[in-house]
Amino acid sequence: MLLDDLKDYLGFAVAGNFANHLGEAGEANEFAVIKTEEKDAPKGMFPFYIKGHNSFLGTYPICDEIILTHGRENENLQVEAEVALICDFEYKDGKVVDIIPKYFSAFNDCSIRVNNGEKLSTKKNWGTNTKGISQDIIEIDNFTEKGILSKYHISSFIKRDGIVYDYGTTSAVKSYSYFFLQLKDWMINKLNTQEDCGPLEELTQFMFDAKNSKGILIAAGATAYTDFGKKNFLKKGDEIFVYVYNAHAHSFVDIMNDMCGMDTYLGQCSKLHQIVQ
Repeated sequence: MLLDDLKDYLGFAVAGNFANHLGEAGEANEFAVIKTEEKDAPKGMFPFYIKGHNSFLGTYPICDEIILTHGRENENLQVEAEVALICDFEYKDGKVVDIIPKYFSAFNDCSIRVNNGEKLSTKKNWGTNTKGISQDIIEIDNFTEKGILSKYHISSFIKRDGIVYDYGTTSAVKSYSYFFLQLKDWMINKLNTQEDCGPLEELTQFMFDAKNSKGILIAAGATAYTDFGKKNFLKKGDEIFVYVYNAHAHSFVDIMNDMCGMDTYLGQCSKLHQIVQ
């Protein structure tokens, strides 16, 4: 699996899949119009990359080394630390009938936080190199509670002026509101039925070239923020770190040591390191 292959994948993400994230991101009011079947259910899905689309969504935004501000630092750019699911999918008679998660990786769904009343997707892709994914892509053995992902945690940090700050709260992957088969079934339904409402868009319009896509890259949702993460937006020169690591094999101290430049073996970890430019 090579990062270049992802240029032929559809890019979608899940909104509101960790408790409190939307409120901390300043988006709760926008999503108040979205009604969900269950209290803690995600709010919906949005596109961040659709190859060949005649809008900003047609720009491939993913990079594993840098985040470019494109002169928009004053629009409150924030890291969103997530698990990316790299999936095969089946598409028949104009509908998604199955999603098969094959690999996972650390992901930064970097976002603009200025509340302008536009669709959420407009804050998610503002040019090349505005998203991040780790080259440490790990195969999924079994996308259920019995599989490898049940052991993994997500953590994220910013190194600014030589000082390391916790940015997102370290969270178990299985603590997503929806994950495994529940998330899979929910995503299939949303891709086929989500309507235009509030910050979310009708999704079937983005599936026009689904048959020619290699798969779907899905960002599963961002963790909650630490106090530092809530109050501090990205500046040029910041270093971003997102780790998705096996907490049964590696300790939080191992992660901190690695980030601080110590020689630490992280054999069961997907690490993303980006510099803001």
